[in-house]
Amino acid sequence: MTLRALLWDVDGTLAETERDGHRVAFNQAFERCGLNWRWSVERYGELLAVTGGRERLMHDMNTRGDAPTLQRERDALARAVHQRKNAIYAEIVAAGGIALRPGVMELFEDCRAHAVLMAITTTTSKVNVNALLRAHLGASWATWFAALVCGEDVASKKPDPEVHTLVLRRLQLTPLQALAIEDSPGGVAAARAADVPVVVTRSRYFESATVEGAVAIGPGLGDRKGWRPEAARPSDAGRVTLDDLAEWHRRMDLVSAHG
Repeated sequence: MTLRALLWDVDGTLAETERDGHRVAFNQAFERCGLNWRWSVERYGELLAVTGGRERLMHDMNTRGDAPTLQRERDALARAVHQRKNAIYAEIVAAGGIALRPGVMELFEDCRAHAVLMAITTTTSKVNVNALLRAHLGASWATWFAALVCGEDVASKKPDPEVHTLVLRRLQLTPLQALAIEDSPGGVAAARAADVPVVVTRSRYFESATVEGAVAIGPGLGDRKGWRPEAARPSDAGRVTLDDLAEWHRRMDLVSAHG
């Protein structure tokens, strides 16, 4: 089956946004909202088991004795904090605080040069995607992608497969014509539940997480070393290329890694 499209996750996959972007923005939002709450690097890593920033905030409130008691008050506080957090995150990104991971831009350019479609398949919000990609691709960043599915577009977030099934419908492709690029077990589970083959590029928070059923697992797209299976096609690029992805997609031999 010919590879027709790459389906890109965002947080952790395109950029290491979680620890130094979203977490920092949440902590600043807490302060500006008059809340004496702070998420450490370790605590935020635990909260990543919950998909979605607002959902993480609601989950964390369940552990706090100083959170509002009434559900409607919690909902209102979560909306206010999350809105402020997104604005702060955009400021961090615009100031150059979040780089794309090595190898990502090169693969973007490979896809454009070889007429391979690209889509965004994320459960983060559109405002966050816009902030990140506008900073790196410019105001017309959306023209790089044939489809864009974000958290607002789905009823259920990853590991539910809805984000992938919706983007396939918009691209008018079958699952096996696409390849998802994810960094987390939840993202992998979502892609696999949609029958989309998936490549895992390990991120900081999930560098030792158990991963089941990927077609390739490696430390990052910027380095050909450390991938399983190894990149089979010879290349002087020093990074994972579109040819490598196409070969893993063609073989579709599933591999797993256990932390």
